[in-house]
Amino acid sequence: MGSGIFQIVIIGGGVIGTSIAWHLAKKAARVTLIESHDLASGSSGACDGLVFMQSKKPGIHLGLAMESLKRFHFLKKELPVDIEFRQTGGRVVIQTPAQYPAMEKFVREQKDIGLEVCLMDAKQTLAAEPFLSPDIYGSTWSSLDARVNPINLTLGFALGAKKNHARILTRTKVLGIHTQNNRVTGVATTQGDIPADIVVNAAGAGAGRICQMVKIDLPIAPRRGQIVVTQAARPMISSCMISAGYIAVKYDPSLAAEQGEGMSMEQTDNGNLLLGSTREFAGFCTENTLSGIRRIISRTTEVLPALKHLQVIRTFAGLRPYTPDGLPILGPVPSLEGFFMAAGHEGDGIALSPITGELMADMVLGQKTAISLAPFSPERFIPQKGQAHE
Repeated sequence: MGSGIFQIVIIGGGVIGTSIAWHLAKKAARVTLIESHDLASGSSGACDGLVFMQSKKPGIHLGLAMESLKRFHFLKKELPVDIEFRQTGGRVVIQTPAQYPAMEKFVREQKDIGLEVCLMDAKQTLAAEPFLSPDIYGSTWSSLDARVNPINLTLGFALGAKKNHARILTRTKVLGIHTQNNRVTGVATTQGDIPADIVVNAAGAGAGRICQMVKIDLPIAPRRGQIVVTQAARPMISSCMISAGYIAVKYDPSLAAEQGEGMSMEQTDNGNLLLGSTREFAGFCTENTLSGIRRIISRTTEVLPALKHLQVIRTFAGLRPYTPDGLPILGPVPSLEGFFMAAGHEGDGIALSPITGELMADMVLGQKTAISLAPFSPERFIPQKGQAHE
């Protein structure tokens, strides 16, 4: 069946949904993307723009991220919007003696996969970043880490998809998914019914709700991240930064109670600092909290004391689509033919959007994917017959 014969509906106008739409539209597929609010109105418009390799688990996760990073150089030229991709390098700040050997091991594992990364002691770190606190114990550094404007990236994918004849419906809510004989046939929306041979659920933190419409139970939960923006200042940090604690908590939420949530920092081209970020299970609430903002300010000023002299100009919060194993859910759901998942990237949606869009487009059209998506299959969360949930 030619790619132009399928009717494909993508649910979700964030960076993942628009990337899939763009990659499909370039292959002349018939694509309709549905977004309940505006493009980039969810997590993609409420996050920092880190394209960080060092925060990925060594293994398939890091391998996927490194493939994705290669594609940003091409997207920079290809998309009709300036995505503000800058390969500034990235640093993971080590704040306790116990974190040093843990990061040493992490670096070794990342190097084995081919990531250019090195460990620096406190003296080397402060020589590179003189504004950091003298109390730090060191850092890891990779010249590959980068940042991008997440809203421009999402809009770039969407406009590129439109140029290739994709249909994009914003302010259109999904009311239900039509099925017949265990396969999808269409999507019911506030703009009427849209026929579909294939439905791709790229609804981010709301992907679990879409699954429930067809009685599929997948563990994607919203995990709130609050961010603080300061006034513009002279250059204080030359690269994007996260703390070693941030990596630990990302993969083990129970650590947040013991050691806090870690921190992230980047300075934009105009000098504003974006300081993050909390990791909270608070349902679908995207309000900022005084306690969350205070935690961010206290953790970031420990690392960068000069922040004390800056005003906070705004705060915002977004929902990360969390999965229990920290990996996205990508691929067909076996119990419903034509229903595909592309969600659960948590804080990695921006970094993984180019490769996710490419691989999902190939998979949906029945083409061979350049990288196997088997480790990300929804089946890992679906109990086999005769087997209970773990």
